[in-house]
Amino acid sequence: MLTKKKASAKTAPALQEDQASILLRVFDGSRQPLADGTNLLVRISDGSQTQLVNRYFKKSSIQFNVPFADNFKDNYTVLVTADGYRDAGYFPVKVSPDRPAAVDLMLVAKDAKYQFPTWNQLKSGYKRFADFLNCEGDESAAKAHYEELRQDREPALASLLNLTAAMSAIHLPNLTPLDYFKQIEWEASLAQDRFFGFADAEIVSQVKTAWAQGEFAPEPSPGIFHGDATSSYKQIQFGEANVQLTFHENTVKTIGGVKCIRVEPDIDYYKDLGAHSLLEVIPNALSHGLTDPQMVYVLRWIAGRHAGVPEFDPGYSLVA
Repeated sequence: MLTKKKASAKTAPALQEDQASILLRVFDGSRQPLADGTNLLVRISDGSQTQLVNRYFKKSSIQFNVPFADNFKDNYTVLVTADGYRDAGYFPVKVSPDRPAAVDLMLVAKDAKYQFPTWNQLKSGYKRFADFLNCEGDESAAKAHYEELRQDREPALASLLNLTAAMSAIHLPNLTPLDYFKQIEWEASLAQDRFFGFADAEIVSQVKTAWAQGEFAPEPSPGIFHGDATSSYKQIQFGEANVQLTFHENTVKTIGGVKCIRVEPDIDYYKDLGAHSLLEVIPNALSHGLTDPQMVYVLRWIAGRHAGVPEFDPGYSLVA
């Protein structure tokens, strides 16, 4: 008696050895998939700068089959543009026949608005951040500073939250940079690209140990960009939007019986010092501009997605 063979589940056809695929996913400023229907211009080029894709799509998730050469050509560039949005892209996207290369990009409106939680919402949903902002142990003062920034100085608050989220994800030999802060200079230093505060002097040896372990790189002659700085170290985990911790070790204060030094955290767009100088510091100096916290938010989120680390979530969103 003949028996029927059970139908097997269909599987996607395997790629040929000379093919690879790129899965592009586009998100909005709230870290959610961009709604389908937005007219997206997608351009994809290989490592020899040969453009393979240059057309419009109206979906936020698209898979592309591309050639695999097993050489430098496999380092692809993916760019997405849309009217009314900031451009987004990533390089290098390294492809392989073994699995799709995932590329997650964020598009935010050029006139995007900040959407911050209230202090009580921050305490509820981002307790670690609220504890850091209250590092002096005076919650009423921390709440007043936070709400003043939320209402009147949004870029400065966005920068502070960007740095708070980014530093909370840096694991020094002991604890994170947030754990060493004893005071934030709210009135004197908060800007849209950095802040100053006082931290336990032990943070310097912790960062130097992290440097020896390959997590940071020292900046030569830090006083050029940072006044009276005595040393400065930049995180090197990502291609863009790494935290830089600059130490002003000659400015000392004792807080709660602990010797503290002045610390200046900031985030640069670019990891490479030359690119940072040519593409960020010099243009900002000429235009009297400052690093844009919205751009930092986008770059850090994209870099984190590509690195496969927990999502960068500074507690706020960018909305149209």
